[in-house]
This record gives sequence, structure tokens and C-alpha cells, in this order.
Amino acid sequence: MNTTSTETRKAMAAAAAVALVRPGMVIGLGFGSTAAYATRMIAERLHQGDLNDIVGVPCAEGTAQLARELGIPLTTLDEVAAVDLTIDGADEVDPQLSLIKGGGGALLREKMVAQASRRVAIIVDDSKLSPALGTRFALPLEVVDFGWRATARWLEAQGGTVQLRLRADGQPFRTDQGNLILDWKCGPLNDPAALAAQLSARAGIVEHGLFIGLATDLFVAGPDGVQHVTTSDCGTIAW
Repeated sequence: MNTTSTETRKAMAAAAAVALVRPGMVIGLGFGSTAAYATRMIAERLHQGDLNDIVGVPCAEGTAQLARELGIPLTTLDEVAAVDLTIDGADEVDPQLSLIKGGGGALLREKMVAQASRRVAIIVDDSKLSPALGTRFALPLEVVDFGWRATARWLEAQGGTVQLRLRADGQPFRTDQGNLILDWKCGPLNDPAALAAQLSARAGIVEHGLFIGLATDLFVAGPDGVQHVTTSDCGTIAW
């Protein structure tokens, strides 16, 4: 698959999800290259007059900057009772609509916004589909500086390998909260929910990139167009 077709598919998936947006909604604005297509399309509809009184809740500082440049009004989780719809991408999706997210490093805020949302639409191209999480993508974990090497050793004792995420200049990558990211190659995962609970209980791990039971809708763009999968389809689909 070439870059052009991948970008086209990202835009196709984004357009299908943005069709769910209605006037007056509080919209969770995801982070990443695919989610950015959705943010731009929401702004386009806003300026065309199709979407009155919408407000966005950005999942990352980068998303907030893009939304401001595009003229989308913004708010925060503290200022709204709930988010009506969040549109975000994913790094890997299994047939149960469980996800690995965090490739862009915004997993904590993305998960907080998703948990506050009535509906979560995930937009991907078909390269992100996987029979089991961890098959294609390492699991990102946001960790505190204190004892991060000890945390990495504990993870490797569970199996797999861990790398500290670095920036292009060789310095440690920092999240919007100032924390580090460990990328853990630990798949394929037989029981993502059990692992999620284990990681959530480990001191030093601020958040992990397993998103279990949060996605309500999946829009997958492939060579035959966009497929819309919902939680009611789980158990009847495979890829």
C-alpha cells in the first residue's frame, strides 16, 4: 500500500465518522494523523454553517492548537457534564473493538476523554486491524520518571522487551503531562482486559494504551470503501 492510498483511506474513515456530528454536540477531538482529518472536516462543516453551537474537547495540546487554528470553539472536561461523541484514531484494533492507542503519546488524555464520552468512534485504515492486540504494535505505557528503569524491568519480567521512547534528537519523549513513555513489545495478547487490570494496579504506571470496552463504533477504510462496525457486531466478525 502506498502513502497516497493510506492517506486517502484515513480521510475516508474520518469523513464517515464526522457524518455523525450534529449541531449542539460536545465533540472529543482525537490526536494523530487520522484524527486530524476529522478535526479539519468538522471545522469545514462548522464554517459552512452545518454545525451550530458545537464545542470541542481536545485530547492533546497538539489537537488544541490545530482546532484553534481552524476556529473550532474549545472547552475542557471540567466544564462539560459529558462528551457526546469522540472521534479518534487507533494504532491497533482487534475484533472485539479493543484498542492499542498511544503511538502519539497522548494516551492518558485520550482515555479520559473517551471514558467521559457517550459514543466513541474510532477511525482507521485497514492496516490497523489485527486478530489480537500486540501482534502489530507495541503497547505504550506512560510512566513517571522515578524508578522508570525498575518499571521497565518489571515489564520485561512479564515477557517481551521494553524501549524508552525517544525524540528525533535522542532525548526522552515527554507527554503533555511531562511523563515518559515505555513501548512494550508483549503481544499477541490473549487476555487484554486482564493485562489492563494488572497494569492499572502497578505503581509508577500512570496509564497504559489498552482501551477496553470504550469504542462504540469503528470506521475502517479499505479498498472496497468504509465499513462501519459497532459493538453489536462483536463475536460475528474476524480479520
